[in-house]
Amino acid sequence: MDDYLARVANDEVPIFRGHLLSDEDLVLRRHILNVMCRFTTTWSGSEQQHPSLYKGLERLGEMQDDGLVEIDAEVLTVPEAGRPFIRNICMALDARLWRHQPETQIFSQTI
Repeated sequence: MDDYLARVANDEVPIFRGHLLSDEDLVLRRHILNVMCRFTTTWSGSEQQHPSLYKGLERLGEMQDDGLVEIDAEVLTVPEAGRPFIRNICMALDARLWRHQPETQIFSQTI
């Protein structure tokens, strides 16, 4: 309560919205944004890597077999055929989503 009152007294907004991002969140957010905006992402630097990234890449195996994503040693690229499925591709990389998997089928959330 003291902190709240001190902020009000200093003409500050006394609330906080959001949450602190973990290292995992920061890495995966960067990759998801790259894929959404540029249709590609790379993970050559150690700051770009995280075990959850590799689990997400494993989830993309079927999409890779169907030609919807191309995954090389350090690059994920979404070709033209995969672009209509960009949200599904990014959802595979979202570790929080998979940890808190909903009861319903995930694919239906992108339709």
